[in-house]
Amino acid sequence: MGKHDITRHEDIILLVDTFYGKVRNNNTINFIFEDIAHVDWPNHLPRMYAFWSGLLLGNNTYQGDPMTTHVHLSKQTPITHVQFGAWLSLFVATIDELFEGEKAREAKMRAGNIAGLMMVKIQQAK
Repeated sequence: MGKHDITRHEDIILLVDTFYGKVRNNNTINFIFEDIAHVDWPNHLPRMYAFWSGLLLGNNTYQGDPMTTHVHLSKQTPITHVQFGAWLSLFVATIDELFEGEKAREAKMRAGNIAGLMMVKIQQAK
């Protein structure tokens, strides 16, 4: 069965669940989620479904301020290009593993933009 583009909310759920499965097994960034942020996964994952569904499918149900959250985390542990690079690499690999098409390319572009903007904001907050 060939890959398809990201077109439905179920695709977003698959993307987010697969991606965060990789994050939770990644030695470079797992500690930020588990030991620093103490992520409550059953609450976090639906928020990420809403976030990515809003960006890619136009379903604007996300409520939150990810920039402030990440700046706050960066005051507790260094979050640099190394951590953002690992995050972005895992995200792109997940997209490439599961999907292909215009929305898949858009998701990778948006993830890169998000990582870049967050790095700038974290540096400005120092």
